[in-house]
Amino acid sequence: MIQNSKLLEMYRQMLTIRFFEEKVFELYGQNLVPGTIHLYAGEEAVAVGVCANLRRDDYITGTHRGHGHCIAKGARLDKTMAEILGRKTGYCKGKGGSMHIADFSIGMLGATAVVGAGIPIATGAGLSIRLRSTDQVVACFFGEGASNQGTFHEGINLAAVWRLPVVFVCENNLYAMGTQQSRVMLVDNVADRAAGYGIPGSVVDGNDVLAVYEATHEAVAKARRGEGPTLLEFKTYRLKGHSRFDPATYRPKKEVEEWLGKDAIARFQTKLLEMGVLTEAEIQEIVQDVRHEVESATKFALDSPFPAPPEALDDVYASEESAAQK
Repeated sequence: MIQNSKLLEMYRQMLTIRFFEEKVFELYGQNLVPGTIHLYAGEEAVAVGVCANLRRDDYITGTHRGHGHCIAKGARLDKTMAEILGRKTGYCKGKGGSMHIADFSIGMLGATAVVGAGIPIATGAGLSIRLRSTDQVVACFFGEGASNQGTFHEGINLAAVWRLPVVFVCENNLYAMGTQQSRVMLVDNVADRAAGYGIPGSVVDGNDVLAVYEATHEAVAKARRGEGPTLLEFKTYRLKGHSRFDPATYRPKKEVEEWLGKDAIARFQTKLLEMGVLTEAEIQEIVQDVRHEVESATKFALDSPFPAPPEALDDVYASEESAAQK
């Protein structure tokens, strides 16, 4: 039984991710975001439902669509927005940008723009946990397109053989960029591949945050007990195209309408109202509060300076002092 306080926290986090992404989309249209963006809007239930089962000292690895992963794991909105806008006050001092945010203090080992690259990193973190004999867990986020990369096989196979505490989280939004899953895979589900590694695999409604939470809860508990990894596949749908300039015209109109009708936030909000956890008045209060937080984070980022040109090589090489300590 999930406590009401946890349910409210999850609802607030989902709203935060949605409003944050809407603001990033707006800022990009004003030419304030360097590079491109890959929005997480529509997939909020996955990151929130997974990370609600994790401790602060647990780890996650993210993807090019990683803003939601960072926020769900506890990243500060102001530093996240500053990084996306290329400002010095960002998590990576404005040098990583949208697709490379990391914060080791909360266990965010980093997002990566390379498809499937986070899988071996997560496996390595799992090995570190095993060698240090702690009960930490790693949640590894990746899309269904990454399941056709060699890193998917290598990383999951090693994690299975060594029984590492990794929960592999496939966010299946049906399209790898603009390519429909059915065109590149003969199996219906990515989770079906778990059998080839001798580990459990489950397919879950990724637009139902409670279903995501429950499936992850079991997988995390299993990993903490030293019983090895699990492959979870969450079926979900992004609201926008692959990136900012993708109109997503390859998606059938009927399909888009069907998935919009299964919006995770709207479904969860209705559920909370039915359960008596929230009232309409409380929802409006939370909405206003979250919007204010996003606006405050945006102001912080816009008021922050860009890195100075001489700082381009800072943090690239280890200092003599840090090298000596190692």
